[in-house]
Amino acid sequence: MEKEKLKGVIEAILFASGRVVKIRELMSLLEVNSDEIISSIAELEQEYSLVGRGLEIVRVEDGYQLASKKEYHEYIYPMISKGAKPTLSQASLEVLSIIAYNSRATKVDVDTIRGVDSSASIYRLLEYNLIEQAGKADLPGKPMTYRVTDEFLKMFGLKSIKDLPELPKYKLDSNRQIVIDELEKEENIDENTDKSKENNYKVNENNNSKKDEEAPEPQEGNDTK
Repeated sequence: MEKEKLKGVIEAILFASGRVVKIRELMSLLEVNSDEIISSIAELEQEYSLVGRGLEIVRVEDGYQLASKKEYHEYIYPMISKGAKPTLSQASLEVLSIIAYNSRATKVDVDTIRGVDSSASIYRLLEYNLIEQAGKADLPGKPMTYRVTDEFLKMFGLKSIKDLPELPKYKLDSNRQIVIDELEKEENIDENTDKSKENNYKVNENNNSKKDEEAPEPQEGNDTK
């Protein structure tokens, strides 16, 4: 298939599907190799990057989707039903974060980390297609595991799960409480600063005391003019 036609066909497929289309799907459908598909999509991306174009091609893991540009959201949103946009509660966001950073987490894992039952939040996230079942864990009772979906990556503007922000390093203190390393370092810096100020104060106080001791006492009967 000639290059220009291939680009047109890929563009039409991405537009009509309304979802992330995997590279392997395009390879199977168009009977071309991955290099040709990636090269054609790269040219389409360059064309869509021109000023005034309202669409862009978004890369999600090993697939692509044709989407509207973020800067036009305010014009598009009024045309879309508000019910179609997921509204996530604080509890749902907590569960989503735990599953995002713990691939193949079980419900028990999520409940243990949060300290409360997470059934409702997990059900809601499955309903919104932000998480999906990832098979049964090799544990007693064979509990179901969960992982985030491509829809999650799109929602948060990520190309891959590897693009998630790095979590701060932590450890457990003597009371088995989580201590964030960064916070502990800041506390140590503040503590050292306070100690330094205290030591400086003591040094100055001692110096002043020595000066007072060394100063001669005024003699009686001598007037100072």
